[in-house]
Amino acid sequence: MTSTNTKLLTAAFIGTGSETLLELRNASEQTLRSVEILTIFLKNLEAIGGAGPSEAHIKFEAVKSIQPNGKAVVSHRTWINGKPADISKDQLQRLQLVSGETTPYVLDISWQDLEGKTRFLRIPVGH
Repeated sequence: MTSTNTKLLTAAFIGTGSETLLELRNASEQTLRSVEILTIFLKNLEAIGGAGPSEAHIKFEAVKSIQPNGKAVVSHRTWINGKPADISKDQLQRLQLVSGETTPYVLDISWQDLEGKTRFLRIPVGH
């Protein structure tokens, strides 16, 4: 796996509340294939300091490819206590940046370039 310091890929949250979605933008001139985001395990809101095992996590669907200078809206699902959560309990909004707050989470994104090399990027997110 190869890390890249170049911002070939950017992420933005669009929408609000339970209608929040993740948009990935390919800022390069090449097609990115097999784009994947690792599952994010969220801190417990109920436990002091967020300690203890994670009750909620967010899984993202893989994207087959993103064309040069293109974008993809990535679908996700919130899971709570090992079960898919109802849309009213969606947790994606917890990954949005809030001014002045720390960023406790990271989008770990990987993809394959035109030569078949796996690349990855970490984008700090959350509040």
